[in-house]
Amino acid sequence: MRGRWAAGWALAGAVLLGGCGDPSSGPAGPQAAPSAPAVRSPGASASGAAAPGPSPTTHRQAPAEPPVVLYLGDSLAMENQRVLGQELRRELKARYTSAPYSGTTLCDYLEGTGERSLVPDADKAAALVRSVRPDVVVLQFWGNAWGYTPCMDGITYDAAPDRYLRRYAADARRLAGQIARAGGQSPPRIVWVLQGPDPITPERVRKVNAVYTERAAASGDAVADAGRAVSPASGRYTWVRYLPCTAWERAHPDYCTEPGSGRTALHRDDDHLHFCLAPTTSTPKPCPVRSPGVLRIAREITEAVGTAARGGG
Repeated sequence: MRGRWAAGWALAGAVLLGGCGDPSSGPAGPQAAPSAPAVRSPGASASGAAAPGPSPTTHRQAPAEPPVVLYLGDSLAMENQRVLGQELRRELKARYTSAPYSGTTLCDYLEGTGERSLVPDADKAAALVRSVRPDVVVLQFWGNAWGYTPCMDGITYDAAPDRYLRRYAADARRLAGQIARAGGQSPPRIVWVLQGPDPITPERVRKVNAVYTERAAASGDAVADAGRAVSPASGRYTWVRYLPCTAWERAHPDYCTEPGSGRTALHRDDDHLHFCLAPTTSTPKPCPVRSPGVLRIAREITEAVGTAARGGG
């Protein structure tokens, strides 16, 4: 059994280091280094993948002013960042900056981690808050737990789950504190993104989401339950490759990937963790193809950002 889990974590380590890319690119491997963020300012619409079209829902009330949004995270954020920017601009007229790094976890964005971090000093969360002056900071982290991230000091969920969770909660508290202090007298709201089902260690993601929820409650911040949008109605933490198409997806066949069956694909057959339907590559980049899971997640985050920007929770 331990060998089976070790193999699972080896797969997780390989795919979480990469990001979606061109199908002609090679596969990611454990030696791959995270690339620089692909989107750094409010930019044009995605190249390669068409914009997803009008949102299926309309916010009851837009924020009084277009919010300034900063998006940080790991390979899931790397693949989501372009579609999320499109949704935030369309729905909220937001000014948007993203700086995700594949393979990272919360401690990588902490100031003071130095060479043990995969994120350069200029892109630490507090440094970006001081330069961008966001109203909302969105944090999306799967919770890399397989030993690659140097700042985690080798603490993994598989070997020491309680120690991992204590460390993760401490890093969440430190990161929220650094973001708040960097904001000065007008600290940004933080939106913690809750993750979808974990096919390798199912209970781990439930506990990581509890860390995010508790941290948001403690500091008056918010959560976006994006993981619910990629989970079956019968089980919030049940992993599936396919889900029934929504009404909006049925009306937009490119997002209802198996129209004859009424289902849509969330994951590739060879990647159970990412939601981009293009292959994982050694050069992380935003997802270049239409991917229902990516769009579902982006719309849940956008809804939560709009609520946070209006002062709600």
